[in-house]
Amino acid sequence: MSEHRRKPPQQPGGGRAGARRAAQPPAGRRAAPNRGTTSGSPSASYGEERPYTGRAEARRAAQRNGGGRRRVEEGVGAGHGGRGGGRRGGGGGGHDGPGRGGRPSKKRLIDYPRHNKYGWRRWVPSWKLVTGLCLGFVGSLMAAATIAYAMVGVPDPNKTAEAQNNVYYWADDTQMAATGGEINRQIVPIAQIPEDMQNAVISAENKTFKTDSGIDPMGIGRALVNMAKGGQTQGGSTITQQYVKNARLGDQSQTLSRKFKELFISIRVGTELDKSEIMAGYLNTSYYGRGAYGIQAAARTYYGTNAKDLNAGQCAFLASLLKGATYYDPAGAVDIDPAATPQANTARATERWNWILDEMVKDGHLPAAKRATFTKLPKTDPIKKNAQLSGQVGYLVDLAKSNFLNNNDRGIDADDLAKGGYEIHTTFERDKVEKLKAAVKKVQDANIKPKKRPDTDTFVQFGGASVNPKTGAIAAIYGGDDATKHFTNNANETGAQVGSTFKPFVLAAAMETGVRDPSGPEDQGPDYRKIVDPDKSVYNGKNKLKIKEYNGSIWKNEKGEEWLQTNDGGESFKNITLREAMIHSANSPFVQLGMDIGIPEVRKAAVKAGLLETSLSKSNVPSFSIGISSPSAIRMAGAYSTFAANGKQREPFSVRKVEHESTTVYEHEDRTKQAFSTAVASNVTDVLRSVVDDPEGTGKNARLPGRQVAGKTGTTDGNKSAWFVGYTPQLSTAIDMYRLDDNEKNKKREFLEMYGTGGQDKIHGASFPSEIWQTYMRDALKNTNPEGFPDPEPIGEAVWGGGASSPAPTPSTTPSSTPSSTPSSSPSSSPSGSPDPSQSCDPWQDWTCNAAGGANGGGNGKGGVNGGPSGTPSTSPSTTPPGTNGNGGFIGGGSGN
Repeated sequence: MSEHRRKPPQQPGGGRAGARRAAQPPAGRRAAPNRGTTSGSPSASYGEERPYTGRAEARRAAQRNGGGRRRVEEGVGAGHGGRGGGRRGGGGGGHDGPGRGGRPSKKRLIDYPRHNKYGWRRWVPSWKLVTGLCLGFVGSLMAAATIAYAMVGVPDPNKTAEAQNNVYYWADDTQMAATGGEINRQIVPIAQIPEDMQNAVISAENKTFKTDSGIDPMGIGRALVNMAKGGQTQGGSTITQQYVKNARLGDQSQTLSRKFKELFISIRVGTELDKSEIMAGYLNTSYYGRGAYGIQAAARTYYGTNAKDLNAGQCAFLASLLKGATYYDPAGAVDIDPAATPQANTARATERWNWILDEMVKDGHLPAAKRATFTKLPKTDPIKKNAQLSGQVGYLVDLAKSNFLNNNDRGIDADDLAKGGYEIHTTFERDKVEKLKAAVKKVQDANIKPKKRPDTDTFVQFGGASVNPKTGAIAAIYGGDDATKHFTNNANETGAQVGSTFKPFVLAAAMETGVRDPSGPEDQGPDYRKIVDPDKSVYNGKNKLKIKEYNGSIWKNEKGEEWLQTNDGGESFKNITLREAMIHSANSPFVQLGMDIGIPEVRKAAVKAGLLETSLSKSNVPSFSIGISSPSAIRMAGAYSTFAANGKQREPFSVRKVEHESTTVYEHEDRTKQAFSTAVASNVTDVLRSVVDDPEGTGKNARLPGRQVAGKTGTTDGNKSAWFVGYTPQLSTAIDMYRLDDNEKNKKREFLEMYGTGGQDKIHGASFPSEIWQTYMRDALKNTNPEGFPDPEPIGEAVWGGGASSPAPTPSTTPSSTPSSTPSSSPSSSPSGSPDPSQSCDPWQDWTCNAAGGANGGGNGKGGVNGGPSGTPSTSPSTTPPGTNGNGGFIGGGSGN
């Protein structure tokens, strides 16, 4: 810097800055004393204020002394323009003045965020802090565990025997039945429990029982993690934990809090009780099915003996039941789960029984020689039903129980429900249940005479179900004569085929998906489909019709055999519309229609309506479309409800809500799906109305005066079952009838023919089933106002199938009103001048609408001389009257109609 710009030396005391320091000493410091005068020379003595050397020097001094961005220990920071003050000390001073002093930082108990770190390091806790927190957390857990341990008690097996009722209510909330309070339980000491029983559960459930501490930390961890993720709950892994779970009847909720409680109870039980007491408690509180709690009750229920007299084979079987009696009781439990059939349960029980015996040998609990004597599952006693569950009530209770167990989302299982305390509010309407039972009894008593006709009237069974289409609620069922004598619920799946009552699902598929048309646009290929109009579409109704693939090739089975479809009674029909085919229940048109649609698409339509896919035949054979499947009466009533509700599908249900200790643990949710368009549903309903209303309809016996009714009859090959399923807008009901010896001694379980049953040559859906349906529905709807169905909406187009072909249009603009009087000199491949059948050609009135049979295979037409090929009309009317050469001409013709 040039010399001429240097300022004169500072005055004594530091000039103006010094004056300010004297007048305003920094906070926390005493004012500096006046140092007296200084020399004007740059070589002033030590301790005196240095002379001013310019602004640059002032800035450097400010930076050295903590001005601006740094703090100084003394809390002073010089700075030009007031930039004093930093992270550690005082604020910056004014123009060429000293900064203001700052406070020194204080130590904190928890140094977080850390005071002497910057950036991300400021937020990283120190090892001291981490260690302290860990020790504090562990200490808190230990304190909480100590308190929890002190608060829980050891369960008393005698108190667990005081089970409550499960109360079932009708739809109007009046009591229907109370069951569960009579639970069969008797506490026995360990001395009366065989060693084989104790060893069987040790080998099957907990091999380390005699040496473990009573808990399985890994198992508990898995259960907690699984529940936290919302997965399926898990039970205790050790016998001690399972005993604790069994003993806690008052709280069956599957929650984290319950698991923690059971953990501390298990720890205390393992500490305070010896192993024999724990084993006795476990076996005396476990559920073995059939309402039997404890080993003594199980021994009496299954084998009619006392626990102390059980042999090793019986013990191994009872131990297998602890895995879940629903699936291991040889008697079955189809009322809870259709998969728990006697056959399936017996197979499962046998496999586990053998495994337990083998494990007992491996564990040294059973000599191999003695094990070799047990080769067959010990035979159990038949189920003994509670007297108050007689009649229809037992079927209703079982159905409601199954509905609740299969739909609740709280993990409540059959064992939990059997412990009692639940209030189950059902959908069953008492008056409708009584009326359905009365309708069946009326027909049965008047017609079925086993003593008079033992060869035809024995083993006759009826089943039925009634569903509200507007809600899906099951209003009534008929499960059989008596739930305490006839154990199978006939309203559920029985294996009886539904026959022609399946045809509405084929028709729905034809109007929803359409039939495949190989003559469609090339760019669409085999995917091209035509939506069917049931009144304009015409199919071949011939008896013994040769069934074809949709592309015209002959259908053959795996043996290379063709399929000739017969109609009921061998009756043949002219080419008829699908409505007429439904009215007369002709099989040929619907079998060919199903092939044109595709059996997989027909199956999908049935499932969309509400049938369970598991109840449908897996075969893609032509007869699939005429009911070789065996859905339950409940599901058939529910599926027809979808049409009654104009295409809205609701799952049939029998439980509205369930309460436990004043808490609602389950409530039905209405989940409605639009399974079919309103156009499809309204047309199916309209066609099924014709089945009842038409004078020739097979369902005319089901008419209800003053009400609109839609329905369908069904009869199966071999006359082994007969059905009527029908509905009004308010109620849908299915009635089935069959002959089946379902006594447990009859392992074949074969359906028997019904020729001659009830004094009739053959049982049809139009006979006893429709009579029961009409009587019940008339009484059930007596006090309700009639409601109407929606009008059918326009849908689809004319489709000709099964060999019935539509006449080609004439070349002229206006079709001729009469056929040409002059025959053609040579046959033509297509007719000329014939009107469109939907406009003027009625195949039921004008026999000339159908082709004449011919020499080499005149298929479905009138008999003729040297007629055209099968399905091909002659170009001119035949001079041979109907009936002449009615079997198709001279060579190979089809039968005439």
